[in-house]
Amino acid sequence: MTALVILIFLLLLMMGIPISLVLGMITVIYFFLMDNTTLLASTPMRLYSGLENFGLLAIPLFMLAGELMNGGGITTRLVRFAKVFVGHVRGGLAYVTIISNMFLASILGSANAQAAMMSKVMVPEMEKEGYNREFSSALTLASSIVAPIIPPSMIFIIYGTQSGASIGGLFMAGIIPGILYGIGFLSLIAYLGYKHNFPKSQRATGREMLSNTVQVLPALLVPFIIIVGILSGAFTATESAGIACAVAFLVGAFLYKELKWNKIPQILVNTVISTATVTFLIAMANIFGWMIAFEQIPQLIANSMLSLSENPFVFLLLVNVLLLLLGMILDGIAALIILVPVLMPLVTAFQIDPIHFGVIICINLTIGLLTPPVGTGLFIVSSIAEVRFERLVKATNPFLLLAIVILLVITYWEDAVLLIPRWLGLV
Repeated sequence: MTALVILIFLLLLMMGIPISLVLGMITVIYFFLMDNTTLLASTPMRLYSGLENFGLLAIPLFMLAGELMNGGGITTRLVRFAKVFVGHVRGGLAYVTIISNMFLASILGSANAQAAMMSKVMVPEMEKEGYNREFSSALTLASSIVAPIIPPSMIFIIYGTQSGASIGGLFMAGIIPGILYGIGFLSLIAYLGYKHNFPKSQRATGREMLSNTVQVLPALLVPFIIIVGILSGAFTATESAGIACAVAFLVGAFLYKELKWNKIPQILVNTVISTATVTFLIAMANIFGWMIAFEQIPQLIANSMLSLSENPFVFLLLVNVLLLLLGMILDGIAALIILVPVLMPLVTAFQIDPIHFGVIICINLTIGLLTPPVGTGLFIVSSIAEVRFERLVKATNPFLLLAIVILLVITYWEDAVLLIPRWLGLV
C-alpha cells in the first residue's frame, strides 16, 4: 500500500501539478485506499486546525509590510543608498546587489519575493554597466537566499509554530548566519571582480552620500523597530509585524509621499494572493504530515538514522544531505512542514538545540531555491530576467557551492547561531 501511494505521489509531481495540491490529493487517495472513513471525515477539521496558530498571523503582516515598503519607495532608496557608497569600486554594482539584498532581507523575509523584486531592478542596471546577464541573474538569485535568514523570516515563523521553538529566538539566531552569507558572497565577488575585471561606477560626491544617508534613515525604521521591539520584550514577533506595517505606511505615504491611495488596492491584492498561496500549502502539508504520522513513518526514519550512528555530528551531516536532496524536488515550505515533525524527536534524542537546528534546516531548504530541477528561485529569475534556465543554473553553481560551505560552518559552529540568543536570554 505504501509503495503504491509513493508511486502515485511521484507521478503527480512529474505531471507538473503544484506541490500543495499533490500533498492534499495523495492524503485523500491514501484514506480512500485504506477505506478509512473516520480519517477521511476528519480531514476538513485537520485542515483548519493546522492553521489555527497565532504565530502564523505574522506571515500576512510581514508580506503586507514588504508590499507597503516597495510601493512607498523605501526599497529603491535602500538600493540607491548602497550604490552611492560602494558603487564606485571594481564590481561595485555587484556589491550593491548583495548589500541591497541584505537590507531587503530585514524587511521582506521571503527569498522568492526578494528574487523577483531584485531581478526587475538590478539585472537591467548591471547589464547596462557591462555585466553578463547570466551572472547578474545568478548573483541576484543567490544573494536573495539571505531573506529567510535575517529577521524577520517567514520560514522561521513556520518552523517555530511547528516545533515550539521561540520565534523571537530564531529571528535573533539568524543575524550572524545572514552576515556570514553576506560576507561570503562579497568575498566571492571581490575574487571574481579581480579575475574578470568587473566595471566600476562613477564615485558619488560627499553631498550625494549625505543626502542619500538622510533619505534612507526613515526606511531603516522598519527593521530597527522589529529587532529592538523583540529584543526589549515590548512586543512579540507577530505584533512587530503589525507595527512594521504601520511604520511602512506612514513612511511611504507621509515622508516619501510615494505611497498613493490608488496603490493600496493592488498592494492588498498582492498580499492576499501571496498569503493564500502559503497558507494553502501549510494546510495541505499539515494533513500530509498527519497521514505519514498515522503510517509511523517518523518513527521508522528515526530508528533508521539512530541505527546508522549515535553521534550528533554524523546525524547533522546526514540531515544536511537529506535536506539538500529533498530541496531539489520539493518546495522549501512544504518540505519544512513535512520534515519538522519527523526530525524533532531525533533532535531531542541527540540533545541538539531546537533553535540551532531550526536555522540549519531553514537555511538548507532555502538553498533549494538554487538547485534544479524544482528550484523555484531559478524559475522566477529565469522568467523575469529572460535568461535560459540551463545557463542560469550554470552561472549559479559558484554561489551554490559557497552557500553549502557556509551551511556546514553554521552546522558545526553552534556559537555562530546561538551567540546572540544566549546573550539575550532567549535560549
